[in-house]
Amino acid sequence: MMADDAFLPAGKRELTKVQNRLAILDAAREVFGELGYETATVRDIIRRTGLAAGTFYNYFRSKEEVFAALSDDGARRFAPILKALRSKGNFDTFVREALVAYFEFIADEHTSWAARRPAGEPVILVQGETPEMAAVFAEVKDAIEDAIQRGHGPIADSEYLAAACIGIAREVGDKMLMRRPIDTAAAADFAVSLILNGLRGLPGDRP
Repeated sequence: MMADDAFLPAGKRELTKVQNRLAILDAAREVFGELGYETATVRDIIRRTGLAAGTFYNYFRSKEEVFAALSDDGARRFAPILKALRSKGNFDTFVREALVAYFEFIADEHTSWAARRPAGEPVILVQGETPEMAAVFAEVKDAIEDAIQRGHGPIADSEYLAAACIGIAREVGDKMLMRRPIDTAAAADFAVSLILNGLRGLPGDRP
């Protein structure tokens, strides 16, 4: 089947590509929210967009790729928030404010679909690291290294610590989104306490 935009002029075609991709992502958010990730199919997403099947496959090969794109989009928009927080206070303050911002961000992001995900459905894990996810990791790692250099951070392996902070945030955030009501403050308090108290047990950590 010929793609919907095959015979459009070049400028119009580029605009249509952007619009089609956004339409697919918006439809996927709705479909995943209503049906759940495991139940949803590519056909469900295509049906919601009104696009031809061939058009969908010009952008994504599977529902896994669509879900990964949704994750990438969130990571791309969250990285600048982390950057803005890096100049505020010491390491402890950065950890708390970054986690609060992250849990509020994902709660807002998932209002339209994850908040309606059937209770108890398994968390969806996207395999592999994308450039957007790598950017978030780099921001956290740089913030840790800046704090260490200024004498306000823990004496710890910055890569391990960044990975631990992000891992805790993701896992706690996934569980938070499965609960009703979604309590961002409780999630942040738990994650902050776990990270900061755990750091005090590291060899050579600051008092």
